[in-house]
Amino acid sequence: MRIEIVMGGSPGTTDAVLAEAGHQVPSDTYAVTFAPGKPGHVIGCTCCTPRGPVADALTAMFRARATGKAPFFHRVVVLASPEGEAVVREAVVSDVVSAARYRL
Repeated sequence: MRIEIVMGGSPGTTDAVLAEAGHQVPSDTYAVTFAPGKPGHVIGCTCCTPRGPVADALTAMFRARATGKAPFFHRVVVLASPEGEAVVREAVVSDVVSAARYRL
């Protein structure tokens, strides 16, 4: 089952937070931050095209959850500007690995 991603709101006790750099993160929750940049070269095969900061952050969150380095979370709450939220949506839709693990 894919992990749900929601935009905004308050994280619950079984939630993780994906926060855009500069956003306040609750101290009692597992959180990963990202800077909403895009890869410099978007044309190319998947072996030579960077995945982007959000896809990398989502991968790090999933890996930490799977290896026990982060608490087991059922949902990811995104704390970001509208532009940052758009980058998260794009990553979940266009990145194959993120789309396999997460859903909007």
